[in-house]
Amino acid sequence: MKIAIMAPLVTAIREPQLGGSQAFVSDLARGLAGRGHEVHVYAARGSAISGVTVIDTGADPRVLAGTLYRPRAGAGAASAAAGQAGESAGAAAEAAFAGAYAGMRDGGYDVIHNHAFDAPAVRLATALPAPVLHTLHLPPDVALTAALDQSARTSRPPVVATVSDFQAAAWRRVIGVDAILPPFVPTRLIPYRMEAGFGAVFAGRLSPEKGAAEAIGIAAAAGLPIDVYGDAYDEVYARDVIAPQRARPGVRIHGAIPRASLWTAMSGAAVVLNPVSWDEPFGMAAAEAQACGTPVVAFRRGGLPEVLEDGVTGFLVTPGDLRAAAEAARRAIGISRPACRAHAERHLDLELSLDAHERVYRMMTASSA
Repeated sequence: MKIAIMAPLVTAIREPQLGGSQAFVSDLARGLAGRGHEVHVYAARGSAISGVTVIDTGADPRVLAGTLYRPRAGAGAASAAAGQAGESAGAAAEAAFAGAYAGMRDGGYDVIHNHAFDAPAVRLATALPAPVLHTLHLPPDVALTAALDQSARTSRPPVVATVSDFQAAAWRRVIGVDAILPPFVPTRLIPYRMEAGFGAVFAGRLSPEKGAAEAIGIAAAAGLPIDVYGDAYDEVYARDVIAPQRARPGVRIHGAIPRASLWTAMSGAAVVLNPVSWDEPFGMAAAEAQACGTPVVAFRRGGLPEVLEDGVTGFLVTPGDLRAAAEAARRAIGISRPACRAHAERHLDLELSLDAHERVYRMMTASSA
């Protein structure tokens, strides 16, 4: 099968990845190529995926920075952020996706799979000759909902997927959802450590909804040192809230690192903390941690209950309850690390996701024949 993947253009697809959707685009492309499919990833300038053909769309992530999704801004955040950054960001996004799709038109693709969370990426895809799948990695957004609704009314409506049951329920309030395609992780590549590790780890972009500050507070209350890994997504938050934490004993703050290095750090920890303050669409860091054999303590929000088995591979606590999270972090030493690894292998492995993607692709090509 010849497959075109439309990557998010707001960042390059390369290590260290900006977020879970970027990491999964890389995993998906490599996994499909490994199964014998011809895969082309249309991506921003500077992207690179080992073993996969990456087509440079010419999109400059710096120019598109105004379209970054901002969860705290509420519904329509992506388009609102673009407006605040000026009309140039929105016009640049429109031109970038138009150019990428123009390159796809004569590619002879069997399936086109869009992962970009931008209204133009959905709206402009209606003119493509191949069947189109849109995976929605983020919560409902006003502009994107309108574009999906418009595309659903065409003679060749796209297939729409989300990354978790929770997210599907949220999107189904406004549009139809055809499939759930979780961004599972490559457990076979992730190092597993059977012996209990030391300290806590937080991994994620530095923005309020991801909970880096809460993770630092939880670790301190639990009497654990913590390593924080992530780059600034919200510059003010990173500067005013996270940077001062460097002075606290037992707190080490690092920039984002390649995933292989992050997995090593996770596997050496006693617990990975995931105290999000938004409805996490999936929870890739929690899945990766369990593959490392490391238990997770998370707030019971969004898709995380689908990733973490409470009491078996970690603990889910009431959102915002830092005291309960600290107690859970102390108890994490009693969690079976082999059970964490086994759960990841059986329920969170990339091969399961590749199977699901291939089933959807086959359905799409059969329907368009």
